[in-house]
Amino acid sequence: MPIIHAIVLGLVQGFSEFLPISSSGHLLLVPWLFDWNDFAGPDGDSVKKTFDVALHLGTFVAVLGYFWRDVAVYVREGTKLVFSRKRPTTVEGRLAWFFVLATVPAALVGAVFEDVIDTALGTPLIIALSLIGFGLLLGWADRLSGERELEEFGASDAVKTGIAQTLALNPGTSRSGITITAARWLGFNRDAAARISFTMSLPVIAGAVLVKSVGLFSGEVDSDLYVPMAVGVITSGLSGWFAVWGTLKWIRTHSFMPFVIYRVALGAFMLLLIVTGVRSGSG
Repeated sequence: MPIIHAIVLGLVQGFSEFLPISSSGHLLLVPWLFDWNDFAGPDGDSVKKTFDVALHLGTFVAVLGYFWRDVAVYVREGTKLVFSRKRPTTVEGRLAWFFVLATVPAALVGAVFEDVIDTALGTPLIIALSLIGFGLLLGWADRLSGERELEEFGASDAVKTGIAQTLALNPGTSRSGITITAARWLGFNRDAAARISFTMSLPVIAGAVLVKSVGLFSGEVDSDLYVPMAVGVITSGLSGWFAVWGTLKWIRTHSFMPFVIYRVALGAFMLLLIVTGVRSGSG
């Protein structure tokens, strides 16, 4: 893999993981658009998944680095339930367990339907339609008035945003996009919705990295890929940090509409390429 490809994919993963535009969709879209074949061969799919997991490791470090003070408090207060056997008495302690609860639906659906997701979803046509459809849904939800703060996030909210997060198993939906959509629909303000989404990403990304990182140590990855993989991880981490910072700064005074417009425009462009035969709709 050329280093420039690793840099581009790292940037794509870092920015699109936290912007509501679908990282999994973009990681499939970029090679499709530019006709890259970096993972050709009998073990190509497995190696590609391992590379994608490595990129997710970078974004995990990015969001953990940005919210490390909050996470430290969540861990400290949340683990009191384990050691003292008492219900959390602080807002942070309750939030910690609600964020864990919010990850359960996607974890269950992902474990049960992993093969179906890998084989039936992720085609350019489905990605294009998902970018448009869920982009318009984000635009609708963002127009709803909502002033709820992060501290008001409860068990019911966790279950509902967690169920919404399962839709992000489909490339093109966007994990951050659908959880922000759900949070806005539940009445949270833009800043709270984004913080809920970003914090929810920590156990999800960490779980995915732990479960799928076995390829890094099983011999499936050629040693020639180690340097591009390291470059991709660093690039995704740096760009991911700036994506979190920029998104939180942007939404204090702006709406999510620019992301909606981008999603619809990109989806329409992909459909045009497919309809005209420039690119295949099946990958």
